[in-house]
Amino acid sequence: MVDLAFTDLTLAGLYDSLNPWGPGDDFYLGLVLQARSVLDIGCGTGQLLRRARAEGHQGRLMGLDPAAAMLVQARRARADVEWVLGDTQVRCWEGEFDLVVMTGHAFQELVQDEEIRRCLRAVREALAEGGRFVFETRNPAARAWERWTPDRVHEITAADGTAVRVWHEVQGDGLRGGRVRFTETYESEGRPARQVCHSVLRFLDAESLEHALTEAGLTVVEQYGDWGRGPLTPASPEIITVARRAQTPTP
Repeated sequence: MVDLAFTDLTLAGLYDSLNPWGPGDDFYLGLVLQARSVLDIGCGTGQLLRRARAEGHQGRLMGLDPAAAMLVQARRARADVEWVLGDTQVRCWEGEFDLVVMTGHAFQELVQDEEIRRCLRAVREALAEGGRFVFETRNPAARAWERWTPDRVHEITAADGTAVRVWHEVQGDGLRGGRVRFTETYESEGRPARQVCHSVLRFLDAESLEHALTEAGLTVVEQYGDWGRGPLTPASPEIITVARRAQTPTP
């Protein structure tokens, strides 16, 4: 459901089972296969870039993630992708990528305004002329967090065959100051105790997203409300945004 900063190798090994390939991945894969060079920010286990390489992508693919355990999974799967530990501040890119993506609602893990500013500025610098930045956030109007309740249990199987039960629970009053705090709990017979991860996600509406992008020198060129490229409406589950570098005014 959410790309948590998995620092536990066992939890990182469960990530792909918790987040199986879906319509959103198909959407991004089509974009990646059309681009010569791609930067995936918050790549997790690298599922998207691994699939792109397996399907014949011949250009540059770079996955960036702050969780070392996630990149362990990525490197085990493929060594012909650049896997980089850290966030957008660990490197300086200068127009190197035709496409920059943030999938799996990774953008929502940028909780503070300054985190968003730094990330978007780095994205702008990383984009080549005509390059695109594509990412998605959950539409706050759809109130997805109201369905993150302990009675909705996901059951998955770990690599060793152990059954794992996972559920989520929102803390406090739900959306507060544009943020939702929640826990993700793991329970299995193979673990002596439940493991609880605490997380915060930022929810921005389309207007706030456009303002942040504009401030960073990026321009929204398309927005969709679902993975079928449907229009963005108040009931849309997603805000899928395609942006480009803003044109520099002629002096």
